[in-house]
Amino acid sequence: MTDQTVNQTPEVHVRVPRYSGSARINHWIVAISFSLLALSGLALFHPSLFSLTALFGGGQMARWLHPWLGILLAMSFFGLFIRFVSQNFPERTDIVWLSRIRYALTPGGEEYLPEVGKYNAGQKFVFWSQAFLILVLLLSGICIWERGLHYLEAAVGFRVSIETMRWAALIHATAAVMTIVVFVIHVYSAFWVRGTIDAMTRGSVSGGWGWRHHRRWLRRKVREGDVERPSNGD
Repeated sequence: MTDQTVNQTPEVHVRVPRYSGSARINHWIVAISFSLLALSGLALFHPSLFSLTALFGGGQMARWLHPWLGILLAMSFFGLFIRFVSQNFPERTDIVWLSRIRYALTPGGEEYLPEVGKYNAGQKFVFWSQAFLILVLLLSGICIWERGLHYLEAAVGFRVSIETMRWAALIHATAAVMTIVVFVIHVYSAFWVRGTIDAMTRGSVSGGWGWRHHRRWLRRKVREGDVERPSNGD
């Protein structure tokens, strides 16, 4: 596959590296910790959902685990943020992409969308909204975490008033609902766009997938020679 062939639909068997092994591990730590955090949080949010605490060994264990899962999520997402922030800055083409978003939801509508790099405007929205919401969850969660506040008070004399804790609880619950909605959108999109799951399981995508969804990114990968050619036995 040469720079000239990128102007045509790539062969199905050509694979293009998209995520390294460490990036995939980082991603799955975020995904698993978020899922456990959401389940434990919902279990503690309302009595009707308390039965979910059985997944964690009971209410007391769920209450203990929840803040530590939050710390794990924040740390692991920070790793993803450092890895991918440079590729998620807004571009002029993002405005065009958003104005034509209906084509992204239509089978075969990719030809009406502008060529994009590694991430389109929808993926950038997920990235930045989750970065903001997870930060809000971390800060508000610390304000209502009794053991965490005890550590902070012992270490630096940091204290939180009762009124602040009440506001933090409201903000935490609101941000939690919003981040779950964004997470569901992210997962749904991954299954909706066929071949996307391969990026986070195999670490590579087909040339055809790159051509349909991230053509500018594919052109760069081809120029750099960063493609996996099929073996003679394929």
